[in-house]
Amino acid sequence: MVLQLVPGGVVPLLVTFLVAWVFYAVTLHLAATFYIGDVPSQRAAYAALVPAATSILLGQYGQAGVGPLTASTAAGVAILATLVADAISISFVYRLKWGSTAPLVLLHFSFGAVLGVALNNLFGFI
Repeated sequence: MVLQLVPGGVVPLLVTFLVAWVFYAVTLHLAATFYIGDVPSQRAAYAALVPAATSILLGQYGQAGVGPLTASTAAGVAILATLVADAISISFVYRLKWGSTAPLVLLHFSFGAVLGVALNNLFGFI
């Protein structure tokens, strides 16, 4: 039953989730080290689970749109939901107040965008 719900099977979904989780963890650790200072990398691994799962679950809506939303609007909603999930996760794992969480989330998004564009230019993944 589960294999029928996921096009291509469960293995591609799990591999995509693991790659997204590692990507989010690396970029979050870089951003947290830049913003907070010396922090354990395990915290980034814990905090990266939530935005990775959110982006995987909502990523399909940016492809074709949902209902009255165009593809670009649906992608914007998915990105916004991922940023909110990232903020909640970072605030909880790093024990930061919302005023300190917002700049770290923006740094994490920036580091992820820069690294994503660089990897795309090098390997053409995206």
